[in-house]
Amino acid sequence: MKLGYTIIYVPDVAASLAFFEQAFGLSRRFLHEGGDYGELATGETTLAFASLALGRAHFPDGFVAASESRLPLGMEIALVTSDVAAAYARALAAGATALQAPESKPWGQVVSYVRCPDGTLVELCSPVAG
Repeated sequence: MKLGYTIIYVPDVAASLAFFEQAFGLSRRFLHEGGDYGELATGETTLAFASLALGRAHFPDGFVAASESRLPLGMEIALVTSDVAAAYARALAAGATALQAPESKPWGQVVSYVRCPDGTLVELCSPVAG
C-alpha cells in the first residue's frame, strides 16, 4: 500500500487551486469541468481539492470543514523547500495567514506555518538534514 492522494474539502476548488499555484508555485494538473474536484502536480502523492458539497455527499452525517473552523484542524500539508523564508513571504503575499514565522529547529530543519484562505494548515519546511 502507498499514499496516493491527500484530498482537502474546500468551499471553492478553483480558488484553492489558484491560491496554491500563486502562493506555493505548484502547477494545476486537473480541474473537473463541474468544478467539484481538482488536483495539483505535487510529485508521487497527489494533492487534491474537493468541494464541500462533494464532502457532504460522501459524509452525510457531517464533517469538520477547515474553512468553517476557527482553529486549524489537527492535520497539515507539509511543503519542502530550500528557502523557507522566501516561501513563507510568498504565501503571506498571496493571502495566507501567518501562524509561525520561519524558525530553526534543534534537529537542523527550518519550519514555518501558514493557514490558507480555505483553512488548510500548511507547514513550509526545509529538508530534514541527515
